[in-house]
Order: sequence, then structure tokens, then C-alpha cells
Amino acid sequence: MKNLIAALIATLFATAAFAQTPAVVKAEAKETAAVVKADAKVVKAEVKADAKEAKVEAKADAKVADAKADVAVAKADAKVTKAKAKAKTVKAKAKAKAEVAGAEVTAAAPAPAAAK
Repeated sequence: MKNLIAALIATLFATAAFAQTPAVVKAEAKETAAVVKADAKVVKAEVKADAKEAKVEAKADAKVADAKADVAVAKADAKVTKAKAKAKTVKAKAKAKAEVAGAEVTAAAPAPAAAK
């Protein structure tokens, strides 16, 4: 009888020890879930920050590209204006030379009406 009672008591203690184990596992699982959630929040915040930074960089790049395009248009306009000014100068010089040459020809030629 003593052996039977001892076996029952040992079984009772063993059962009690195994019964407490799942509670510990559940607590650890809850802690692990909390840690995973916290990590997910941190990762999500980092992704959002990276997305914002990329968006800001894209806007800055677009502004730089627009500025470069504006500079290119301004340079092209300046070239056209310079070419027009040069053409006007060449025309004016040619006209002035023609007027000078015409004035020299009329000054050097005698008047035909006075000879008759």
C-alpha cells in the first residue's frame, strides 16, 4: 500500500510539472509575438521613411532636370539671337560698303550734261 500511495503521489507531482509547462510556453509565445509585432512596426516605419526620402530625392532630381532644360532652352535662344544680330551686322556693313562705293563712283565720274 505504501508503494501504491508513493506511486500516486509521484504521478501527481509529475502531472503537476507537465501541466505547468504549457503556461510557460504560452507566456513565451505571447512575448515572442509582442517582439515580432514591435519589429514589424519598426520595419514599417523604416520603409515609410525610406519611401519619403526617395520621393524627396525624385522631386529634387525632377527640379534639377527642369532647370537643366531651362538652361538648354535659354542657350538655344541666345544662339539664335546672336546669329540674328550677326546677320544684321553683316547686312549693315554690306549696305554701308555699297553706299561708300556708290558715293565714290559718283564723285569720280564727271557730269555728262556739262560736256555737251
